Amino acid sequence: MSIFNGFASLLQGDYLHAFLGGMALTLELFVISAVLAFLLACVLMAIRLVPGRATDVLVSAYVEYHRNVPSLVQLFVWYFGVPQLLPASTQNLINDNGGEVIFAIIALTLNAAAYVSEDLRSGFRSLPSGQTEASRALGLGYVQTLRKVLIPQAIWASAPSLVNQTLGLFKTTALAMAIGTAELMYITRQIEGETYMTFQTFAVASLFYLLGSWAIMLCGSLLQQRNQSRMAR
Repeated sequence: MSIFNGFASLLQGDYLHAFLGGMALTLELFVISAVLAFLLACVLMAIRLVPGRATDVLVSAYVEYHRNVPSLVQLFVWYFGVPQLLPASTQNLINDNGGEVIFAIIALTLNAAAYVSEDLRSGFRSLPSGQTEASRALGLGYVQTLRKVLIPQAIWASAPSLVNQTLGLFKTTALAMAIGTAELMYITRQIEGETYMTFQTFAVASLFYLLGSWAIMLCGSLLQQRNQSRMAR
């Protein structure tokens, strides 16, 4: 079978359906983890802004763990380690309801939140020092100041880094294959094992990842342009 015939056989019928199903789960992992990671990162940043050594140490320890321990190890800790601490009935309940997906989302979320919180913190540090005082003078409370003034500006200030982290999270979803999550890379390995068309199979998977990455970069570019237009008014 020629290379081109191999591509043709992979891009139709059951194989194409399998690729699309794997990509759909990859996008599900990515979107859910990205949203949860961003929300958690905002909370982590807000906690670090509160005066107090204890809270700063706790968040710093969280960030250091997730930034210095390989993502694959974190996945294994959640999938193989954490369930051992739970009652047998809870373990069975999780396993019966897609435990590999649940733990993949948890691990990806916690890992991404550590990086995003630091990017937001860097963006916050770049803001003029008088923003907080001006907001409080207008009658805004601490939470309102964060939600309406500081966090939105910190997001735009750290937008390039956030786009990079989002792109990294999308690619990191491939590690979920290691715990049996049937995302794109898991499906790719299965198809490669059935067809022995290694080059063609991974080339098709690469195309799906490229399309996803380009879409993320395009969205980031459009948001940047929108922000620049807004600032120019």
